[in-house]
Amino acid sequence: MGSTKINPPNLYESTPFGFSHAAVQDSGRVLHLAGQVAWDAQCNVIGKGDLAVQVEAALANLMAVLEHMKLTPADLVRLRTYIVDNDPEKLGVVVAAIQRFYGETTPAPNTVVGVQSLALPDFLVEIEATAQLDD
Repeated sequence: MGSTKINPPNLYESTPFGFSHAAVQDSGRVLHLAGQVAWDAQCNVIGKGDLAVQVEAALANLMAVLEHMKLTPADLVRLRTYIVDNDPEKLGVVVAAIQRFYGETTPAPNTVVGVQSLALPDFLVEIEATAQLDD
């Protein structure tokens, strides 16, 4: 199980920003994780108005799905991060949380998109992912 992260030496070093340039999936089965937001199990918003808290909650929800499937962040082959009214300060908050999420694992590719809004007005960030499953 796993993937090989691709970070060509002639490109800028992307891992300090929480992503790799590409990933080669080593097997054929894929888990598509829905975009996760700062909702608890009862659909209450966690960290209303606080981006840092919401990012941690969204990543914790992603981790819950991964753990349910007996996977780790190392099995991710793609992230997509949507930030409401993105700016460099907000991006820094999100990148720092994503770095903590991965720990020592080389991060998967990630596309960050600034959006006007998400599904509900209290959501400040949404993170979706793709993971590789064992064959």
